[in-house]
Amino acid sequence: MTRRWLAAPLIGLALSLATSASHSLPTYQQIRQAYTPSDLTLLDRHGQPLQTLRIDHQARRLSWVGLQDISPALRTAIVLSEDQRFWAHSGIDWRAVAASAWANAWNQRTRGASTVTMQLAGLLDEAQARPADGRSLTGKVRQAVGATELERRWRKSDILEAYLNLVPFRGELVGLHALSLTLFDKHPSGLDAQESAIAAALVRGPNAAPAVVSQRACQVLRQMQPGHACTGLSLLVQSTLRRKGGMPMGEQAAPHAARQILQAAREAGLGQSAQRPWPATLRTTLDAGVQRLATQLLKQQLAELGRRDVEDGAVIVLDNATGEVLAWVGSAGSLASAREVDGVIARRQPGSTLKPFVYELAFERRLLTPASLLDDSPVQLPTTNGLYTPQNYDRSFKGWVSVRHALGSSLNIPAVRTGAMLGEQALAQRLNALGLALKEPGGFYGPGLALGSAEVTLRDLANAYRALAQQGQWSPVRWLPDSTAGSTSPPQTTRRVMQAPAVYQVTHILADNSARATTFGLDSQLATRGFTAVKTGTSKDMRDNWCLGYSERYTVGVWVGNASGAPMQAVSGTTGAAPVWSRLMAELHRGHPSRAPAAPAGLIEQPVQFTGWAQAEPAREEWFIQGTQQAVWRVQPPPARRAILNPQDGAIYALDPDIPPQVQRLTFETGAGNTRRSWWLDGKHLGPAHGGQALRWLPWPGRHTLELREGRTVIDRIRFEVRGAAPRAPAKS
Repeated sequence: MTRRWLAAPLIGLALSLATSASHSLPTYQQIRQAYTPSDLTLLDRHGQPLQTLRIDHQARRLSWVGLQDISPALRTAIVLSEDQRFWAHSGIDWRAVAASAWANAWNQRTRGASTVTMQLAGLLDEAQARPADGRSLTGKVRQAVGATELERRWRKSDILEAYLNLVPFRGELVGLHALSLTLFDKHPSGLDAQESAIAAALVRGPNAAPAVVSQRACQVLRQMQPGHACTGLSLLVQSTLRRKGGMPMGEQAAPHAARQILQAAREAGLGQSAQRPWPATLRTTLDAGVQRLATQLLKQQLAELGRRDVEDGAVIVLDNATGEVLAWVGSAGSLASAREVDGVIARRQPGSTLKPFVYELAFERRLLTPASLLDDSPVQLPTTNGLYTPQNYDRSFKGWVSVRHALGSSLNIPAVRTGAMLGEQALAQRLNALGLALKEPGGFYGPGLALGSAEVTLRDLANAYRALAQQGQWSPVRWLPDSTAGSTSPPQTTRRVMQAPAVYQVTHILADNSARATTFGLDSQLATRGFTAVKTGTSKDMRDNWCLGYSERYTVGVWVGNASGAPMQAVSGTTGAAPVWSRLMAELHRGHPSRAPAAPAGLIEQPVQFTGWAQAEPAREEWFIQGTQQAVWRVQPPPARRAILNPQDGAIYALDPDIPPQVQRLTFETGAGNTRRSWWLDGKHLGPAHGGQALRWLPWPGRHTLELREGRTVIDRIRFEVRGAAPRAPAKS
């Protein structure tokens, strides 16, 4: 007991000695400036909240709340619970100190003598924030000295405001704002008397049991409103404490975009040093209206496609001039099979959406023009994995078509033939220059590269289409405006990848509704009121459906499919992604229709005519790069069919001496003809060739001349060679 009686004089002596020493604490302005919320609120380009995301997982702190924005009931409850003479003392409540000393002397329990100012001093003093020696006499002395300095330099209202923003509450919650939104789902300005009493009780015992919190909250409530019955307070406490603090807070309109923006902000230096800490809010390039519209349209379309085994989708909208991201929808949220997967950056086969870049490179290298004729007929191309036999979407062939018709109607065979002219490596280099970042060299994909066999992301593909909208100029996409990124952000990289005249030719075709009529009809989702250039694509086995296009101001990319890679059912280019693209583009240009670009220098427009085959296209005006123009395009009649169908002229055959002779036979074939026709080999008669009958000949090494004669007249003659040793005769028994 003697020690307890001596405690009070010792404390007074320690305070008198410590007060004379200079103990520096930060100013109110320094505390406000250094305060960093654990949750960052992303704003759109107009300042509207769009997304809140967690950047500090050690504690949950939301934005700083001014005292004027805190409920009067909460301010009253905190003062009554923690420091009843807060507005009167100078940092230390000497009455409470004396009462505490007296109670300790008689072994009684009391509220304690720590004032709100002393508690704030402890929170601001790093050495006392988590003292190693607990609540020691030295720690109390440091708090008292700090409280004296705070009262001398700070206003009372600033002290209470800082305390309510920095005091730890339950679990990871720090500050009144985090507590109010997490446990009561409302702003601190809206807390009523009961909720304020609960908050005050949690300051005293942040992790106390619900029964203890209810008891303390009732005491505070009765101090605020004498005679209060505390009816229903216990149930409110139990329901409040069951809420989880780790759930997302605030707006959640762009969760996938937030990840990209956070990375871009870090690369710009935000949050990486004390000089550039994380702010409470961060302005981005996104447009909240466009983001919500794109999300809504995607959800509507996926709901309509649900019976066709389509569960996922993604949308991106870019500003053509700046590359700024206006909307980024990585999934359809609750409708998606994998809502956390970001479909904008997932790699998938783009199908026919690569065709515009194939033809642009062919135009640029003057291998083709929009009026050039390509043969849309069956073709087999040798590859390392065997013969590659591409097919058109409708499994039919159109014969001779112009490049305009081939690209507009998305015919596969002409695109493969064009890719073969360019070579896979040259095409791959161009796609990589456009930012598609192919994982393998061109030879890996073979002829199928022209039809989209390589996997790309919707982000990169949309930005490549934006390069078409920018007449061949490419630059990366942007998330942060210059005012946010600051001078430390990397400079914008802009480079010319494609030549403007060739790009214009492609754009003119993609905007030509009549050019795509063969496949899509004249009244499809791709036909818009103002100018747009658009292309659809469907990957192998109906796993992915795309629609990408650009207007005067915007580039829009849409993908629908399944994150699992499962195929869709009966989804075409105009029924899958195109409806979302069409509706979104219409809304973006509501009130200001898109205008077509002007033709760049180096182009000539002139009339062209087509002739020489039954399905010749009608005459029209066509655009040419200077030096490639041609007025008449004619298909030459095919050469007469040879009478000898097999072997081919100049063929070389190799014999294998280990294969039985009866198996090694060379077949001579001809079509049906006159009964007087016969086979002659090296001037010797072999047998009749009438009626289209084939003759099987035992091959012999050497060069040979095969003739098909009708009487004494030679109808056809070919030469071939047989190499290798003569086959062994069967062994005699």
